[in-house]
Amino acid sequence: MSPDHLALARHALGLPNTRGRSYRNRFFASKGSLNWDDLHDMVALGLMNAEDVGEQTHFWLTRLGAEEALQAGETLDTEDFPDVP
Repeated sequence: MSPDHLALARHALGLPNTRGRSYRNRFFASKGSLNWDDLHDMVALGLMNAEDVGEQTHFWLTRLGAEEALQAGETLDTEDFPDVP
């Protein structure tokens, strides 16, 4: 995962925060936005999924992408990732 991809993934997860646990899994972007190409690269790499929603695209991390974005001591919220122990 590139540094730009990592920053996008962490933002989508709501990290960093004081809880040390993700609290969301979403990123919305419009075609032509600053992060558009990186987000689609992440989809191609299997790190994110995407769905068009009106004028925007809803991106969310796969389990693989989310786990790669975590730093030591951080965890994923079971609401967004129910299979997390």
